Order: sequence, then C-alpha cells, then structure tokens
Amino acid sequence: MLRSSFLLISALLIFTSACRYDMQDQPKYKPYKKSEFFADGRASRDLPAGVVPRGFLRDDKSFFTGKKEGVTNVQVQTTTDASGNTVVTSFPDAIEEFPIPVTKELIDRGQERYNIYCIVCHGPTGNGDGMIVRRGFVRPPTYHDDRLRNAPVGHFYDVITNGWGRMNGYAEKIQPADRWAIVAYIRALQYSQNPNGMKPLVISENKVAKNVEKGGNR
Repeated sequence: MLRSSFLLISALLIFTSACRYDMQDQPKYKPYKKSEFFADGRASRDLPAGVVPRGFLRDDKSFFTGKKEGVTNVQVQTTTDASGNTVVTSFPDAIEEFPIPVTKELIDRGQERYNIYCIVCHGPTGNGDGMIVRRGFVRPPTYHDDRLRNAPVGHFYDVITNGWGRMNGYAEKIQPADRWAIVAYIRALQYSQNPNGMKPLVISENKVAKNVEKGGNR
C-alpha cells in the first residue's frame, strides 16, 4: 500500500512538473527581441494606424484643444511687445465659452495649480512679475492689458497646452480639466484687477454635462 501511494505521488509530480514546463516555456516574443517571422526582424510591433486607447478619443475638440469645431488652418496675427515677447493679437479659432461649469471648486483648484506651475513667471496677480522675472528672466505679458482681458478662454487653454514664445507647453504635466481650472482662475485674477472692464463669463451649456467627467484624460 505504501509503495503504491509512493508510485502514485511520483507519477503526479512528474505529470504536473511536465505541465508547468510546457506552460512556463511556451513560445512567445519578449519586448525588443529579434523575430524571424516579421520582415523587419522586430518582435515589437507598431500600433495599427488610428488606434485610440480607451478613454482617450478626444472627440470634443473644444474641451481638449480650446479650438472651435470646423475651424482649421487659421493664421493668427502677432506683434512684439516692449519686452520682446511675440504676442497674439487675433483669436479667430479660440472658443469663447467655458466647456465645463465654472464653480468655486474649479477656481480653487485653478489657484492651486496656478501657484504650482504659473506663479513663478506670471506672478501672484498675473502682472508678469514672478520670482524668476525678478531674478532676470524676460517679463511675460500681463493678464491685465486690454488684449488679454478680451482674449477668449480658448486662447489661454491653448497656450497652457502647447506653449507660446518662451513658454513651454504643459500638456504632459497638467490634465485638461486642470488646464480649464487654471483658465478660470486667470479670469478671476482679471476680474479682481478690473471688475468693471470684463465681459461676463460664458459657459457652453450643451457641453457641460458630458465634459464634467472628463477631467482625467490628457
């Protein structure tokens, strides 16, 4: 009986170890390994053209770019200010309406993000007198001149996303909803310095519902 049990256990061990061997060493390609199957010799394949990760379709142009639907290849007009900055003077494709609700929570979030990413150049009130400017860096334009007070919100979003002039884009660091939060806070700064010279905030009501939950996608 003991011998039979020993033989049975031995057979099971041999059988199961064989199964593990087959599954552990199954044929597969590891990243960056050479392949004889593909003509270019690479095991790692490129993604199919047009593939979009789940949740990153970006089907709403205004929310993800700050640009108007159906407007492309528009040339903006620019000029140079006294500090040598190239500044935009026309905004033909920038949206004028916020695509998400402007709430106290959004503005508070925008203030937090502004103090992290923007205040070093643009200063605490948006006058372009941040700490690195005091240390000798070129002064950016103030948010409180007529040009930027009248600029549409989409312009600020586009600059945060893609950069402009000496400013780098922050798309890799700031999520879309947080960019809109910063824009809302910039508008709040503008209202604080010139309450009677600002246009009322405009929110695109037909986009609010579907954009409220988009905050995490870049």
